[in-house]
Amino acid sequence: MKGKVVLVTGANGGLGHHVTQAFLDAGATVVGNSLKIQQSEFNHPGFNAIPGDVATLQGARALVGQLLGRFQRLDVVAHTVGGFAGGQSIADTDDATYRQMLDLNLNSVFHILRATIAPLRQTGDGRLIAIGSRAAVDPGAGVGAYSASKAAMVSLIRTVALENKDAGMKANVILPGTMDTPANRKAMPNADFTKWVKPASVASLIVWLASDAGRDVNGAVIPVYGNEV
Repeated sequence: MKGKVVLVTGANGGLGHHVTQAFLDAGATVVGNSLKIQQSEFNHPGFNAIPGDVATLQGARALVGQLLGRFQRLDVVAHTVGGFAGGQSIADTDDATYRQMLDLNLNSVFHILRATIAPLRQTGDGRLIAIGSRAAVDPGAGVGAYSASKAAMVSLIRTVALENKDAGMKANVILPGTMDTPANRKAMPNADFTKWVKPASVASLIVWLASDAGRDVNGAVIPVYGNEV
C-alpha cells in the first residue's frame, strides 16, 4: 500500500482502530476521520487526523476537500462508521430510533459516496470498502431498523460497483457477524466471546481488498461470521 492515500471513517472506533493500524502497517498514508479524533491517537508518521461529521453531505465534502488539499489524491476509502440501536419490534420502534439507524448506517454511506466517488475514479483503480452487517441479509426479531439500514447500504455499494467499473473503481461490502469489540463485550457480558469475529481479521480483509491482490473483486457482499455460522 506504499504511496496510496487511504481514508478511514470511524478511524478510532472498535473496528476502525484496527483498520487504520493495518493500513499504516501496510505502508499507506492514512487519513483517519471521526467526530472526535486526535493526531496523538496513532503514533505513526503516515497517520493524519481530520475530525468531522460524515452524517451530512456538507461534512463529508469538507472532509474530502481537506484530504485532497493536503494529498491531491484519494486511492482507498474504508467506511467503518455505523452503530446499533434496537430491541423493539417494528410496531414498537419509534421515529427517533429509525432515524438514528438511517443516519448512522445509511446516510453516512450515501454522503461519503457522493464526496469520494469522483476522486476515486480519477485514480483509475479506486477502492471502496464498506462495513455492513450480517443482519443486512439475515435479519432477526427486534432489530428491524438496524437491519433495514444495513440492507439498504448493501444496495448502494453494489450500485456504485456497477456505475463505476468503467473507471476501474471497485466497491465491496463486508458483512461481519458480532465483532469482539469492547463495546460489544460491555453490552453482552455473558456471551461466548470466542465465537465472535476478531476486528483484526476484518481489517486484514479490508487491506487485501484494497491491494493489488483484490483487484478482481467488485460488487461483492462478503460474509465474515466467525464461529457463529
